[in-house]
Amino acid sequence: MRGKFHVDETPPKYVAIAAELRERIRSEELNPHTLMPSERELGESHGVSRMTARQALSLLESEGVVYRKPPRGTFVSEPRVAFQIGSFTDQLSRVGKQPSAELIWSEIRDLPAAVDAFDGDRAHAVQRLRFADDEPIALETSYFRRSLTPGLFERDLSGSLWHLLRDEYGIVPDRARATVRSVVLDSHSCTLLDIRAASPGILLTRRTFDTEGRCFEFAQDVYRADRAEFEIDAPLRPADGA
Repeated sequence: MRGKFHVDETPPKYVAIAAELRERIRSEELNPHTLMPSERELGESHGVSRMTARQALSLLESEGVVYRKPPRGTFVSEPRVAFQIGSFTDQLSRVGKQPSAELIWSEIRDLPAAVDAFDGDRAHAVQRLRFADDEPIALETSYFRRSLTPGLFERDLSGSLWHLLRDEYGIVPDRARATVRSVVLDSHSCTLLDIRAASPGILLTRRTFDTEGRCFEFAQDVYRADRAEFEIDAPLRPADGA
């Protein structure tokens, strides 16, 4: 029922200050790695306490818009890397960044519980830390249908696995079915990604099919929410009966 509850539409001052700074960064008035105004400067220019100014900077830091380097101050972060659902290597190369990978482990495993993508076939499971220009940005855990990838662990796993599958096994990725959701990263992921505990992340869960319609990969990848975002380009289908 309208009018029953009073809603204060005026945002807290620290939220308004953060919005103003965010817009200055978005418009490139403040460029990446530029020193942000200090808490004292923000307090004086906006007529607020240092505590309120600190809250504004902390909000931007939690969003990944800025980063702190004590005792030097707070700096503007680089823009997030825009990913699509596809090859990590190809995505980074497209935006002019150097991709690389560090193998964490590789072993024969069953798929995670409640996942039946390979018709009972066990998997070659691989976990790798992925870098963009030497910065850790994602932790990939990939499962490949074992019957389609004999001898996979004897191959070089430091580059694009999709390129490897195409060149060595004739498996050509054709389409993917994926979900993307926000998560709080566990301590293992935070340690590998070199970020503080309980940082926000993006979980990409994907099933990938080849040109013969076979599901050859199941993947669960976590990305740093402060360094990655996803672009979706998909056809719009009319509703039934439209």
